[in-house]
Amino acid sequence: MKSYFNPMLISCAFTFMTDMQAEKETHTPIESIVKSEAEWQQELNSEEYQVLRKEGTERAGTSELLNEKRPGIYTCTGCNLPLFTSLTKFESGTGWPSYHAPIDSRHIGMKVDRKLWATRTEVHCSRCGGHLGHVFKDGPNPTGLRYCINGVALDFIPMKEENIGQKEPDITHRDILD
Repeated sequence: MKSYFNPMLISCAFTFMTDMQAEKETHTPIESIVKSEAEWQQELNSEEYQVLRKEGTERAGTSELLNEKRPGIYTCTGCNLPLFTSLTKFESGTGWPSYHAPIDSRHIGMKVDRKLWATRTEVHCSRCGGHLGHVFKDGPNPTGLRYCINGVALDFIPMKEENIGQKEPDITHRDILD
């Protein structure tokens, strides 16, 4: 009887499984920030509080970040967790800043939102739980997703002038950002 176990195939499978385990071990979970509602009200202005803590929506077309074109990163207003980069930002025509991918999928949480007439997917910050906006399946390549984000939920950190030629801001090296 002929053996169907190819040593090369077994070696590749073992390498793949080892790499997957190593990747799993190197991705540390995001540590949560827990504060009382009184603490959030004290730290955030009224509009930030309404959006981040009460899952509100800012009026379309009002965000200062809507037309932000400089290279840099967008962090959570509530806890400063890096969420998006200018490289994934695109003009969606919706009136809210839009991105096709987060900096790190672990920085974004999602849940089903059935508050309005249609079921949507809400996006929130993995660290502080702040409501950011919604994600839709009508975005550009390469993901086909549109993260439609309330600008008031984000802070923009521009890249330093001398680092603008870099491919992408490396969020582990915050010294390249202003």
